[in-house]
Amino acid sequence: MPENRDILERMTAAQKEAAELILHARGILAEIKTGHRDVVTEFDRKVQELLIKRMSEAVPGASFFCEENSRRDSLEAEHVFIIDPIDGTMNFVRGFHHSAVSVAYMSRGQLTAASVYNPYVDECFTAVKGRGARLNGREIKVSALPLSESLVCCGTSPYDPELAESTFELIKKAFIAGLDIRREGSAALDMCSAAAGRAGVYFEPKVSLWDIAAGMLIVSEAGGRCCRLDGSPIPLDGSKSPVLAGGALAVEDFLALVKA
Repeated sequence: MPENRDILERMTAAQKEAAELILHARGILAEIKTGHRDVVTEFDRKVQELLIKRMSEAVPGASFFCEENSRRDSLEAEHVFIIDPIDGTMNFVRGFHHSAVSVAYMSRGQLTAASVYNPYVDECFTAVKGRGARLNGREIKVSALPLSESLVCCGTSPYDPELAESTFELIKKAFIAGLDIRREGSAALDMCSAAAGRAGVYFEPKVSLWDIAAGMLIVSEAGGRCCRLDGSPIPLDGSKSPVLAGGALAVEDFLALVKA
């Protein structure tokens, strides 16, 4: 089997190939999945199919855990790719050019390679376990600043409207405690903003594993911390979870804010 670095190279090549489908998409039609905010397009499916094909070529016999329902294999397999073909589908549908192709590789429950690619600005965030995190090949690190000197990226868990009141209460607290709020519609890219030190933290009350798996490794390898909003570890079992990620000091400040 190829090493993690080789897998990452194949992963990023596949993402850039898939990005051509996104950049040249025309006549985008959204289909409703679970509700009017939860949509899918033919391009999500095409990108996912291409990524599955290319990663199967790279690691024959690999398993897949993907957003679109065609593949949800066991996460306990020796070789698993966790794929969000277009993270930020609503942005994609509406022409708000802030979406990403997110792929993570996991072996026996451990994330070991990850890549998040934003084709609109040609930014590729990558990580290999034990080898650090990079943006277009350049090493990145999380911010060492406290929450009071940080931007805060957030998600609003739009598929779970019952969380709206508590979510916006927390956003208000974060706005008061930090410099300002950023809500841009892609969990994967928000995590990468935290990994690169652009934001101090990113948080969201409920996300799916494919939204954050790649970002978790990238943040960790950038020297940051990823946890739930109560400070406990994020499960890698496929369940939805709260997420908080960023520099250690800002994360600690945010956890205190949650408890306040």
